[in-house]
Amino acid sequence: MNNIKIFTDSTSDLSKELIDRNHIAIIPLYVTFDDEIYRDNMDIDQLGLYRKIDELNKIPKTSAPSPQDFVDAFKPHIDRGDDIIYIGLSSKMSATIQNANIAKEEFPNGRISIIDSHNLSTGIGLLVMKACDFRDKGMNIEEISENIQQLVPKVRSTFIIDTLEYLHLGGRLSALQNLLGSALRIKPVIKVVDGEMTVAHKVRGRKSKVVDYMLNDPLINAENIDPSRIFITHSQGGESVSYLKEQLSININADDIHITDAGCVISSHCGPGTVGILYIEK
Repeated sequence: MNNIKIFTDSTSDLSKELIDRNHIAIIPLYVTFDDEIYRDNMDIDQLGLYRKIDELNKIPKTSAPSPQDFVDAFKPHIDRGDDIIYIGLSSKMSATIQNANIAKEEFPNGRISIIDSHNLSTGIGLLVMKACDFRDKGMNIEEISENIQQLVPKVRSTFIIDTLEYLHLGGRLSALQNLLGSALRIKPVIKVVDGEMTVAHKVRGRKSKVVDYMLNDPLINAENIDPSRIFITHSQGGESVSYLKEQLSININADDIHITDAGCVISSHCGPGTVGILYIEK
């Protein structure tokens, strides 16, 4: 293994098992309720987040790691001779990449590569895992970075949001839209396009119908999916998670289908019942 350390942020939503097995370092974003500040998935987990939201009837603010957070995380690895590749949350959604680039200037040129995933959740995680694959094949920092940059536009991330309430509480949906959406049982299908979350479709009906709708894309695109891994990422996704894994396993010849829990930053924006399918195209 090269002396290359792969870093990402907490919004990559990778499981502890994958993080530990692949020696990945996590820099957390922050979740803030009034004066209480928590590190995502370190000081507060998904269930704790929802308990807090129910108690206060409001969602938290979320914020990027500071440049100093990155300096503090990077320095021990640089000091011992590691090169660093950091792959983080889309720059169109957060200041995380900007702050990582500020921190990078504190270190010798060429020792740190900062890659904007133009994605979120395990859309980032897919790129992180690929970087680990390339590192373990003996590639150097330049080769890994070049290969990951080529994969960035090939990541496909689709989510369904079960409740509009969190979008409403977060100021992303008016009270009237929330009322109408609930009454009509409208559930948005969210895709990440050009580094931003967009409403690709609005599907009316039961969640099972919307889950099947979301499945259409990967099933139609099955022959064009990189088989090394697919992620199903969810926030209290319930039966939809096992159903999605079953359908993907039957219809797509994938080496691994990983199920992961969304962290607090993603969950605070999307709410319980959210479930997504994420993969890389060939």
